Amino acid sequence: MAKPAKLKVALVLDDGLDKPDGVQQYILSVGHWLTGRGHEVHYLVGQTARRDIANTHSLSRNVRVSSNGNRLTIPLPTSRRKLRQILVSEQFDVLHVQTPYSPFMGGRLVALAGPRTAVVGTFHILPNSPLYSLGNWLLGLWCHRTLKRFDAMLSVSPAAAQFALKTFGVRSDISPNVIDYGRFAGAQPLPQYDDDVLTILFLGRLVPRKGCQVLIKALAILKERDDLPKFRLVICGHGPLESQLKRIVQKDGLEDMVEFAGFVDEDSKTRYYASADIAVFPSSGGESFGIVLIEAMAGGHAVVLAGNNPGYASVMAAQPDLLFDPFDATALADRIAVYLLNSKRRQQMAAWGMRYAQQFDVSVVGPKLVEVYNKALRKRSTQ
Repeated sequence: MAKPAKLKVALVLDDGLDKPDGVQQYILSVGHWLTGRGHEVHYLVGQTARRDIANTHSLSRNVRVSSNGNRLTIPLPTSRRKLRQILVSEQFDVLHVQTPYSPFMGGRLVALAGPRTAVVGTFHILPNSPLYSLGNWLLGLWCHRTLKRFDAMLSVSPAAAQFALKTFGVRSDISPNVIDYGRFAGAQPLPQYDDDVLTILFLGRLVPRKGCQVLIKALAILKERDDLPKFRLVICGHGPLESQLKRIVQKDGLEDMVEFAGFVDEDSKTRYYASADIAVFPSSGGESFGIVLIEAMAGGHAVVLAGNNPGYASVMAAQPDLLFDPFDATALADRIAVYLLNSKRRQQMAAWGMRYAQQFDVSVVGPKLVEVYNKALRKRSTQ
């Protein structure tokens, strides 16, 4: 039997690789897995300061913007000559473009791709407001010609696929976000949380849509109950709401129950997940998937409670009882109390989550992605 062909793949992202956000994690996880299987991977990205990742090509100057409740960078118009040179020099088999893309970099790469190069896209986002939806609809019109060049289009969730169809007029198959399952499943808890106090964990940016303020309100409600075991809230992350949240904690007399851990790096993150008994993600929207949910589940120690937004709901479809109204602090407090009081149920749901998260391991999703690449290449060879 012939060995599968080794591919030369360019993972395209208009943003840089400096932030550990979901899209960056996706391409780095996919790229690492592909490289480990003998494929040659290049990262064609916007402006980035990272020099520790092999075959990284920083192709543009970028400017910072706020979009969909996130901070990111977008490229200024990139030299077509520079882009053409790298495409001619490297002769990629596949351009895998993270979508939506900028007409100034990703779009130009797609337009310049040679006839033998397969172009595959993955939609990663879900708008958080009508204004942002309108902006993406206009972007879809702008990218209309280059969208026709794609040989395959994917979305990380059904919610993202609906967005792709409604806003860009593009039909897509589902290929979920990925994690390195073993890295989370093998993590050890942090020693400072190895006591008889139950740990509630929040991990995310401290911005309104991520909902940490709702979780703190729920904590204030739980504090008034006298039937609960001892517990604490550990908040991992930073952002513009940090000072305000600390003032709320102080005003409500929660200082002894709340720890602000600040930004945690990727290695520490696995240990925080492993230290949690309950992980709560109260995001109200703007989530196309919810990689944090899968990461927390893979740790195997915490029951995961998620705000009922379309992206999170698609991930949690098998256990809808773990969803809650992200605007209702009282309902969230009641849901947390159930798992603070019932250790058996908490452990059962943590074990379920650990099993469920295995399907998102890059070793499971990766081979299917390679199949998409090869199918796209076969399609291109017949044109």
